[in-house]
Amino acid sequence: MSQTWYECKVKYRKIHETGEQKVTTETYLLDAISYTEAESRINEEMAAYTSEEFLITNIKVANFSEVHPFENSDRWFKSKVSLIAFDEKSGKERKTNIYLLVQANDVKEAYDNTIQAMKGTMGDYTIPVISESPIMDVFPYFSGDEGDLKELEKFNALKDSTSEPNAINEDLEALDTFENEEALAVGAMDREED
Repeated sequence: MSQTWYECKVKYRKIHETGEQKVTTETYLLDAISYTEAESRINEEMAAYTSEEFLITNIKVANFSEVHPFENSDRWFKSKVSLIAFDEKSGKERKTNIYLLVQANDVKEAYDNTIQAMKGTMGDYTIPVISESPIMDVFPYFSGDEGDLKELEKFNALKDSTSEPNAINEDLEALDTFENEEALAVGAMDREED
């Protein structure tokens, strides 16, 4: 299953370096199965991050194909990568754009990190645009730590609950096509048994 990333905008009172408090709106990225789960997860993450009251002002699906964190980097950059394919029927090159979120300290480093992230790609590609993203932090479901076993169990339980016939709704849009068809087939078999 591919990940679905959600951009969450959160408004809260932040203490700046000068010591004064200002209301700020910041964008965070996390992966989730549905909007509801994204809201729940951003509430958990922000409760651990700040003791101030906060308001989630917007949640939307982000168009990132992949997210690549790099050590010793503090900013996030959005890289537009154009995959180049040759269409044999028309004899023309066809470009398909994907977007990567890479962590870096500046644009040059973001370019280098994008090249590193694309290292295993078999086809040709170009990187026409790299721009700094407003995203402050990324909260992946699985960070690769050993403690992720509980998160994996929670994720699988939530995924299983969304594929029940009575729960087929907007949440299924985030699942892969194969899983959608599989969930619908299971639902049809359950209805036939009734």
